[in-house]
Amino acid sequence: MTLSDPSLDPAKAKLIDLIAKARLRQASALTEPEAKTILSAFGLPVPVSVVADDIDLLTEQGAALGAPLVAKLVGSSGLHKSDIGGVRLGIFGKAQLGEALQGLRAAAAGAGITQEGYLVEMMAAPGVEMVIGGTIDPRFGPVIMAGLGGVFIEILGDAAFRVCPITRKDARSMLEQLRGWPLLQGARGRPPCKIDALIDALVAVGGSGGLLMQAQGHLSEIDINPLIVSAAGVVACDARMILEQGDPTHAPEVDDQPEPISSLDALFEPSIIAVVGASATGFTPANDFIRQCKALGCSARIVPIHPNAPEVEGLRAVKRIEDIGSTIDYLYVSIAAAHVPALIESCAGQVRFAQIISSGFGEVMHGKALERELLKAARRAGVRLLGPNCLGLYSPRGGLAFVGDCPREPGPIGIVSQSGGLAVDMLLRGKQRGLRFSGLATLGNSIDLSPADLINHFLEDQYTAAIGVYLEDVRDGRRFIDVLMRTKGRKPVVILLGGQTDQGRHAATSHTGSLASPLALWRGIAAQTGIVITDTLDQFLDSLLAFQCLTPRRGRVTQQCVLFGNGGGASVLAADAFARRGLTVEPMASEAIAALDALHLPPGTSVVNPVDAPAFTLRQEEGRVAEKILEAIITLATPDALVTHLNLPVFISSADQRADFLGNLMAATLRVRERHGRSTHHALVLRSDGSEACEARKRSFQATAVAAGIPSYDELVNAADALASIAHFERHMNAE
Repeated sequence: MTLSDPSLDPAKAKLIDLIAKARLRQASALTEPEAKTILSAFGLPVPVSVVADDIDLLTEQGAALGAPLVAKLVGSSGLHKSDIGGVRLGIFGKAQLGEALQGLRAAAAGAGITQEGYLVEMMAAPGVEMVIGGTIDPRFGPVIMAGLGGVFIEILGDAAFRVCPITRKDARSMLEQLRGWPLLQGARGRPPCKIDALIDALVAVGGSGGLLMQAQGHLSEIDINPLIVSAAGVVACDARMILEQGDPTHAPEVDDQPEPISSLDALFEPSIIAVVGASATGFTPANDFIRQCKALGCSARIVPIHPNAPEVEGLRAVKRIEDIGSTIDYLYVSIAAAHVPALIESCAGQVRFAQIISSGFGEVMHGKALERELLKAARRAGVRLLGPNCLGLYSPRGGLAFVGDCPREPGPIGIVSQSGGLAVDMLLRGKQRGLRFSGLATLGNSIDLSPADLINHFLEDQYTAAIGVYLEDVRDGRRFIDVLMRTKGRKPVVILLGGQTDQGRHAATSHTGSLASPLALWRGIAAQTGIVITDTLDQFLDSLLAFQCLTPRRGRVTQQCVLFGNGGGASVLAADAFARRGLTVEPMASEAIAALDALHLPPGTSVVNPVDAPAFTLRQEEGRVAEKILEAIITLATPDALVTHLNLPVFISSADQRADFLGNLMAATLRVRERHGRSTHHALVLRSDGSEACEARKRSFQATAVAAGIPSYDELVNAADALASIAHFERHMNAE
């Protein structure tokens, strides 16, 4: 494809033409002049330059440009020129230029590389060195990076990533994320840089019609380093572009994609369920599924499929799926993997959704071919698959469960998990915290229905207020990002990531490729979409509990927090923890402090923030003094969030048991919360010594608090994580 192709815009035509020429000479990278030609075609300013392989001719032509000059080796090996002495800076006059070019020739010979000529260009005026880069991620496609040059990128890794295409707002947020952002604004007496020009450059590379979007299948990595930014604008002083290996015109074989699923309601609230694999005499996972659904009060018609038995688990069985006589919403399959594809193909026109608990597919090497066969069978039959190798669904409204002791009452949290075992933890540990669920889906190998499908379901589900996702791998990365962008500002999405370390990542030849770790990309995705990234299961559940109890606010982002309780040193440590998460614990307004002073609280009580009230203070008025303290804080300090924390053993072990101090403290907290509604986010921290008496009291108080809309946590740092998640979502909700 060449410049003459009328179907291409001029910039892409230039890109394709130069890449085709590079492939003809079997190059692994474009030369710097070629890369700069492409940058110029996409609107990025580059220095005035001349290129030649004749040193005498280039000396004459280069000197005519002016001064100071830069001289460089030209090659398409992809090596860093500076590593072999292939760059000379600050050249004045013809004599210095001739010496510099001779030195470059000697450097190339000494390094044993074949140079393809020399480039001489005007040296850019001083400014801030930036790096703009890009790489093609195998999951998410084009990814753009921005970073400060020099030691900032080399040693400190000061870089920000976003998935393309980016907007101008995305570009600015990338710059503001950098630790070196103050340098661009004119720190320490420097003139401020032209930020709009830098944003223009980022969009030219990573925008909807930018270089990275156009270069898919042709380039694997790019580095513009340095991009000099000054008050006058930007200049791309160097550029490296690495070619994509392999034939860019060859598309991998893929299965035909079905029409996008319009609704998963029949999966979560089925009318007819068929079960294959239940035993009439023994016990299998299919038997357990039937029992758990019956225990949860499933109202659907459940029909076991059995070749001989007339009854299974007290339910009338049929021999074949077609004997049911009606369309099956949900088919549960628990048979040997080898028999599953034929079963699914026999379901054509009879089954909407099938969940495959059977293992032995793509999760093991010898099962990959069988997994492809299963997907093809499902496509031919028009059946949508959940799994294989997955535990299935929990749906309190649909009466579906794959594990016992699930909450019977529904709630506002939807869960998508690529791990069945972790999903069990989410359900049972979440239940103990007070979490209640609109539904939960395990995906296993997710060869058909994907995380994006399930997230989209919960996004549209009227009963779901927040979505939790456990991810290990994203196959349909572009669609996944599109769905997350749709959730932005609408519903919180909390993601727990697994398997995202750098181990096993391929070696990269650019700064962008070397810094584009999975976690770095996810941080960029979080910045673009507003999703909350968590590191542990506890953090994941704590954040979801906050979204269950607290309503993110329009026009206000949680930042200023007040801590109140009998914490002592714990309050000081908590203030540090809150600050590390971008939340402030600062002295309250003087009116609030004066009101607390007027209560004449006992000596040893601090009323600044944290409001540190020892146990003997909180015992005043049999614990009811807490209501006066909380009222003053809410009405006069008006914090974004108020965290009440109680060290329970101090009260439980008290010799004076005549009054229910703890009960009165809790009642006071709930009354204040009821009076002032949701103007301030309330959170409760109940610290225990682990004794049975203390744990029992804590569980009782936690249940009461969560029922009243106050999330309850074990430690102050857990509350800090949860409120930081709320603040993150509010920030993005209010930016929309």
